[in-house]
Amino acid sequence: MKSISRALIIGKHGQLAQALIASKPRCIDATVMGRDDVDIGSVDSILASIELTRADLIINTAAYTQVDAAESQRGQAFLVNRDGAGNIALAAKQSQIRLIHLSTDYVFNGLQNKAYSVNDKPNAINVYGTSKLAGEQAVLAAKYEEASIVRSSWLYSPFGTNFVKTMLRLMGEKSELSIIDDQTSCPTSASELGQFIWALSQQENLAPIYHWSDAGKASWYQFALAIQDIALNLGKLDTRIPIKPISSKQFSSAASRPKFSLLDITNSQQIMIAKPWQENLSLALKQL
Repeated sequence: MKSISRALIIGKHGQLAQALIASKPRCIDATVMGRDDVDIGSVDSILASIELTRADLIINTAAYTQVDAAESQRGQAFLVNRDGAGNIALAAKQSQIRLIHLSTDYVFNGLQNKAYSVNDKPNAINVYGTSKLAGEQAVLAAKYEEASIVRSSWLYSPFGTNFVKTMLRLMGEKSELSIIDDQTSCPTSASELGQFIWALSQQENLAPIYHWSDAGKASWYQFALAIQDIALNLGKLDTRIPIKPISSKQFSSAASRPKFSLLDITNSQQIMIAKPWQENLSLALKQL
């Protein structure tokens, strides 16, 4: 086991940073920094933050994640997702501390029909995915064996904005919903991802890339049906509304999304066992 005692989490306002704080082991002191505290555009600013916190681990959750907006905000997406990631990797290497960098299933084009392994070649089909892939390449280019990338998919939690919270709101406001049924991946509890990251941070040696999600798979439509069922059982919703499946073609959006981006989490389950997404969804809805 690696002894980690102080962590610096970058990306204060995201749901994962909040989930990491909530799931933090007692033996680790963690500091969360946002864009007001550290400038990820500057290696010197990152080095100063490492020195200030005396961190022996950096977890980079900072990301430009607005998939549709990224199509017209390409520069901004690359600034955060590629340049920021590269700078953090260089600062971690210079300080000789461990780095865990977060990435996404959207680095894949979604054209295969089996879960993507860490060895499958990424090929993004939108600006967000392309910028996140460029970030991965920047981290790998630092050639630092204490740096690792964790890809995840369809993150939700009681924190921040996400599909689960949006669906609950719409189910309370609308008389019916139409949800996309031809994109498949796996919902991921930010809380479970947080626990996986902490477990990974303590490993003696790191692989360059890990995949983590909840266990199972779903389309957005199946995910929405489960949200409604569980929320009704828990008394979080009063009325059941009709939810109908539609194709991506029927839903206009600026960015293309992969049809199938399920991640193969087999190797990661040697570190922690993933629970079925429905079970984690129940836990998250109880906390809301």
